[in-house]
Amino acid sequence: MRVALVSFETTQHDDTVPVRRVERIARLLTEGGHEVTVFCSQWWDDYRDTFIVDGVRYRGVTYGTALSSFCTRLPVLLARYRPDVIHTGVFPPQQVTAALTGSRLARTPLVVEWYGTEGIDENGRLTATVTGRPELIITPSELVRTQVRELGATEANTTTIPESIDCSLTRSVEASEDVDIVYSHPLDDTANLDDLLLALAELRQRDWQATIIGEGPRREEYELEVQKLRIDDRVTFAGACDLEQRVSLYRGAHVFVQTATSEQFPTELLWALACGCIGVVEYHTDSSAHELIEHYERSYRVTNPSQIADAIVDAGEFEHRTRDDELVSFDHSAVIEQYLDAYQRLTNDSPD
Repeated sequence: MRVALVSFETTQHDDTVPVRRVERIARLLTEGGHEVTVFCSQWWDDYRDTFIVDGVRYRGVTYGTALSSFCTRLPVLLARYRPDVIHTGVFPPQQVTAALTGSRLARTPLVVEWYGTEGIDENGRLTATVTGRPELIITPSELVRTQVRELGATEANTTTIPESIDCSLTRSVEASEDVDIVYSHPLDDTANLDDLLLALAELRQRDWQATIIGEGPRREEYELEVQKLRIDDRVTFAGACDLEQRVSLYRGAHVFVQTATSEQFPTELLWALACGCIGVVEYHTDSSAHELIEHYERSYRVTNPSQIADAIVDAGEFEHRTRDDELVSFDHSAVIEQYLDAYQRLTNDSPD
């Protein structure tokens, strides 16, 4: 299949989750033998129109990040490429409008990738274009899908495809020792780590060791709270660990506790479940974490610190595992097939 991916900025400009998601799609499609080009603003320092990184072909639409020039040039370049599908990130929304024009010129369906953190202007004229005119909008969770539909999209032109992980790491990375409970999230205003710490304080008479993964502006505040609760000798703040370090901790732990108040998709919870952890998820209206465990046996849904404490104790009834092959459906290879199925449905329905 011939796929044009549109991303005004790449991870060379802006290393955010939505941008990484688009580039991961490009890489996985390329590894699967499909012909893929990412149309982007040029970052490489020469006059070549194209640049290849890790097998992915990038096509510079403009030199530098001039959005108006990018949107002016993009439609014709897309039409000349003659892709089977055009797939664009939702931000900036002007690139969606330009990609839409390109899709009409190329007589090709348009797919929009909407992660949920992009900050589209809900009252702007562009929102109607972004939500109403693409053939398909892909979101990572039902939470985000609902938000997009509230902005004007429909059930028919939206679908959910989750984040994906490399399940081979759950077999190859050595499990850590001396950790029973693990938490992972940036320590910012959405972390809500207080609820876990209060739960741990209720369990101070029991034998456990907890590790907190993440950096952020509230780390010092949380470290002081741990001292006040007199559990500082059993709680380790590990900072911003790399992926292999996190997987090692998840494989060693028995319980992963999710308390963050905002989560478009709970990727770290997914990693932890795939590494065998019992999931304890605190419900919040702006978090999709509860969706992941809705039909997952080795998990608990809770609403307050006392219930978190009870769930941690009850989790002892489950055997300790260092991986769970039930989560292989979230492997990169499985999830990219969902994208290909969506593309295939659109091209089959295309009038041309």
